[in-house]
Amino acid sequence: MVLLSKSFYLKDTVEVAQKLLGCVLFRELEGKIYKSIIVETEAYTQEDAACHAYRGITPRCEVMYGEGGAAYVYFIYGMHYCVNVVTEKKGRGCAVLIRAVEPLNYEAKTNGPARLCKALNITKELNGADLTSKASPVWIEKGEKTDFEIVTTPRIGIKQNVDYPWRFYIKDNKWVSA
Repeated sequence: MVLLSKSFYLKDTVEVAQKLLGCVLFRELEGKIYKSIIVETEAYTQEDAACHAYRGITPRCEVMYGEGGAAYVYFIYGMHYCVNVVTEKKGRGCAVLIRAVEPLNYEAKTNGPARLCKALNITKELNGADLTSKASPVWIEKGEKTDFEIVTTPRIGIKQNVDYPWRFYIKDNKWVSA
């Protein structure tokens, strides 16, 4: 597999959300490397009222305004973490939420953004991690499977701009969230 370069993430957020499907998320934890296929994503841009960057730079979303290729990890509902991939050029508040992954070399429930973060111990400490380096505790590589159909739907679990068709997942994959 090939590590995704910085240039992969500097493209349009909606395009990156689709191209991340089938890629492999790696998580190094206590000397073990966990591998997961990304099977579901959602796109968010700073012009979108459902995006954390919509109201400008805050301590919570500051990482989103950096150059694409970093992890944006945030805490929701006082109990869950979610991981995003920062996209586009520095100064734009854009990211792709990783909604679900398919475990390759471990067993866990990963069919939802909070579940995958819990299974892979992705917490606030990984906020800003460089996804383009294998020296990072988390990185993404190009996947080997490309013969799948992508389903496009409106995003779920949000209150603003619910009609945006910016949720993408691999058709018939059992790890996609409900």
